[in-house]
Amino acid sequence: MDIEADEVIALYHDHGTMEQFHSEIKTELDLERLPSSKFATNDVVLHFGLLAYNLLRIIGQESLSIKNQPLRKNVKRRRIRTVIKSMITMASKLTFHAGNWILKLTKSNPWLPVLRRLYHGFAYT
Repeated sequence: MDIEADEVIALYHDHGTMEQFHSEIKTELDLERLPSSKFATNDVVLHFGLLAYNLLRIIGQESLSIKNQPLRKNVKRRRIRTVIKSMITMASKLTFHAGNWILKLTKSNPWLPVLRRLYHGFAYT
């Protein structure tokens, strides 16, 4: 190969980063074993899994730009497990009152301001 040693090292580090992304898709979205022996069924499941993964990655990356996060240290990316645990599985109650659907969230959750800013950012753009 006609490339410099520094370029080889950079490519090697990028390979490690890609392995982390593959690991997240397999373990945190439970896509280690596909459900069917039919290729078409597994293709659909994998496409939905990748759509969910990309949406969770967008939520995680956007939440990093928000101030006052309940984090102990600065991070460059948020793992999918953290996004699911802190923002997707947040305790809530859905009620129907006076002809409107209302989603009630607990005010004591430290991730509520982050979720509120994310919602307004995605809903009004």
